[in-house]
Amino acid sequence: MTEQTASDQKLAHPPLAAKHPITRSFHGRDFVDDYEWLRDKESAETRAYLDAENAWTAQSTSHLKPLEDRIFAEVKARVQETDMSLPVRSGDWWYFSRTEESKSYARMCRIPVTDPDNWTPPTIDPHKPSPNEQTFLDCNALAEDNDFFSLGAASVTLDGTRLVYSTDTTGDERFTMRFKDLTTGEDLPDVIENVFYGATWVGRDVVYYIKVDDAWRPCEVWKHVLGSDAATDELVFTEDDERFWVSTGTTRSERFLCLHTGSKVTSEVWYLDLEDPQATLTCVKPRETNVEYGVDHAVVAGKDYWLIVHNRNGVNSELAYHPVGSIESWDDVTTLVAHRDDARVEGVDVFANHMALEMRENALETLYLMEFGDAGDGFTEFTRIDFGEELGSVGTVGNSEWDAPVLRVAYTSFTTPAQVYDIVLATGERILRKEQQVLPDPEGVPFDASQYTSSRMWVTAADGQRIPVSLIHRVDVPLDQENPVLLYGYGSYESSMDPGFSIFRLSMLDRGVVYAIAHVRGGGEMGRLWYDTGKGLFKRNTFTDFIAVADHLIAEGMTTPDKMVAEGGSAGGMLMGAVANLAGDRFAGIEAVVPFVDPLTSMLMPELPLTVTEWDEWGDPFHDPQVYDYMASYSPYENITEDTTYPPILAITSLNDTRVLYVEPAKWVAKLRAVANADVLLKTDMEAGHGGVSGRYEKWRQNAFETAWELDRMGATEKIR
Repeated sequence: MTEQTASDQKLAHPPLAAKHPITRSFHGRDFVDDYEWLRDKESAETRAYLDAENAWTAQSTSHLKPLEDRIFAEVKARVQETDMSLPVRSGDWWYFSRTEESKSYARMCRIPVTDPDNWTPPTIDPHKPSPNEQTFLDCNALAEDNDFFSLGAASVTLDGTRLVYSTDTTGDERFTMRFKDLTTGEDLPDVIENVFYGATWVGRDVVYYIKVDDAWRPCEVWKHVLGSDAATDELVFTEDDERFWVSTGTTRSERFLCLHTGSKVTSEVWYLDLEDPQATLTCVKPRETNVEYGVDHAVVAGKDYWLIVHNRNGVNSELAYHPVGSIESWDDVTTLVAHRDDARVEGVDVFANHMALEMRENALETLYLMEFGDAGDGFTEFTRIDFGEELGSVGTVGNSEWDAPVLRVAYTSFTTPAQVYDIVLATGERILRKEQQVLPDPEGVPFDASQYTSSRMWVTAADGQRIPVSLIHRVDVPLDQENPVLLYGYGSYESSMDPGFSIFRLSMLDRGVVYAIAHVRGGGEMGRLWYDTGKGLFKRNTFTDFIAVADHLIAEGMTTPDKMVAEGGSAGGMLMGAVANLAGDRFAGIEAVVPFVDPLTSMLMPELPLTVTEWDEWGDPFHDPQVYDYMASYSPYENITEDTTYPPILAITSLNDTRVLYVEPAKWVAKLRAVANADVLLKTDMEAGHGGVSGRYEKWRQNAFETAWELDRMGATEKIR
């Protein structure tokens, strides 16, 4: 190994990792891995290599520092740094958060409700506290003296007297839980180590929380009584199946505690009646392989029901109801919204007198509202909540109260900053309560949404499937000319890349970039089948869809290979790695963020975080030779060849990432350089986790660095206006 320590002197050449070959043998197949030694996180040799890569990246991108600084300045100028969230009413308080200029984290605050009948959020000065305002959690103080900080939970009891919160200061997503008496402002002595995200209050003395196993799988639900020793906490639920994750929460009615356990394809719900002191955990419907369901509590026409979203009768799910209790057979539930091949039922949000139904239609989020009646079974008709734009996202947000007379929804699009509305249920009136402010850029040019536009195009894949593609650009950038293009993709876990506004994107758009999002198979944009045909033994569709989009943009004359950059992160980083092997010549550069580029090695190690739960997503190569061979055929790391020409590649990772271990991009970069002599850069944050650096300014700086690299590769470093 050479050049493996950071130095103030100019490096003559990039690091070249040593080869310590080992042979991996499965199903009679052998694979020689030269760089698996990099998995030893504590090894001085590993640390020296990562340091050397960081030094090489810093040197290789030093010329971009002025552009990075300009982009950072643009973002900082456009963001209203001293701001506050829209107050949310819960119990006798209005809750909100404050951000302040020069501070990286938020303060969580509240003021008392003065008029119980008035649901208009109070007017509060973002620059100074109100006389009766309380700060109950200051994340800046909690983050002080730590290089990394993340909040895993922050929940106040319904009566407003106690707070539970959890923090992570290493990036490994294992949190320490603490408690605070909000009547005195004093921290309570209770401390619980190594917990997962979230915390659920029942009353003011009991909190339910989740712990993970050695593979970072949330599998245990624990009950803590405030004032007791954590060593005496009660284990109330254990999920033994290594494919399943556990979560918990109360229904909005506060009537039931629900425990949800699920794999990628199967789920099961248990409930506890909080009004019955003698109640025990009861299963709603025992799990059936490949059947997913979730429940919420509704009181309709005086009767208690489960509202159930399930896929028992079709992959795109349907909405049904059943009296509260166990469900003996799916034939016993009554359908409200039947399965459709062309639309996906995604969820339901239930209140005392109404419910909101979340659907996905024509690759977009849609929202419907139903008010409960008294006649018959009480279920009436759904009405769509529409905002009129071709490409937009709408959903419920900040609705904590069971019997509120308003429904709060959020709306955004690629060109519309986020808006929050209250819908008055009695009249249907929409009241705009808050809109994301976009301030002028450093030259004083104000933001004008009319200068930007978005549209949807459809690209035909090799097998005839039509792939939706979102295009965002300035109105003065015609699509019938060769433009710089950033092509983004993800395509896994049924996650959808929905329309949303981004201040960071403006820095690209103002430099003439067309920002394109390829909604490839493996995502959820077109319903459950879109996901099913982009995972497991159909995973290659994700890659070929992305390449088809790139080819279409080039064929239409919208861009050229020397002006187009591809980007994806996590599972989307695996997409980037596969595309680099299959079609790297279509791009001027590829950025892979925390990329999952050595998937076969990881899926062959059940002891790793997430592996067993991920078998439903990628397949199980540990036991199935067919899956092994299929994954081996596309694994980015295993398919690097010396006769492939790779574009410049930037890989971003974090040392403490528990989801995609740093070793995957480290091995990938080492092999790309050694085998293909690729122009590749690796930047490893030595303190952070899967989400990257913490603190908003630190995140802005990191994003500015990445954006500068991409703009440089596209040849779009100067503003066009």
